[in-house]
Amino acid sequence: MIMSRAAIRYAKAIIDIATTSGRNEAVNNDMKMIVETVVSSSELKDFLANPVIKMEAKKAALSELFSNVQPETSSLFHLLFENKRFEILESIAQQYNLLFDESNGVEVAKVTTAFPITAELQTKVLAKIAEFSNKKITIENIVDPAIIGGFILRVGDKQYNASVASKLGELKREFSN
Repeated sequence: MIMSRAAIRYAKAIIDIATTSGRNEAVNNDMKMIVETVVSSSELKDFLANPVIKMEAKKAALSELFSNVQPETSSLFHLLFENKRFEILESIAQQYNLLFDESNGVEVAKVTTAFPITAELQTKVLAKIAEFSNKKITIENIVDPAIIGGFILRVGDKQYNASVASKLGELKREFSN
């Protein structure tokens, strides 16, 4: 998902407020829950993006759906209501999570595998990452059967492709030359 500048500004404002109140970790958990909920429900995503649905209905639905969130998260809903920007809620929540991780020295390593990652492979990947990063690493596993086997590791702007599909592509290029 492409981050809009507006989503980044909202996320920075909310993280500043949450840090001041000492609830940035609790708000981070709210934001994770919002991302998971919106991503897993295409109906909710469509509802928030639909320009025909009244802003009051969107705010009421979010307040009901996320009734036990931190005051900072509730104030975000109110702010989005005031500015008619509910469609960027997911982007704001994702950006907040990135900013929170960044401020706590945590980096996300995206590991794409053909099958769900095993604990053994996760340990090997963490050991490999430790060779070139001194940050705390959390692993996000993306399952893509198209890579056939092996894995693709992306940490920040670095990528290591050890997939079978990549090796087959290299062989194909070699034979065609």
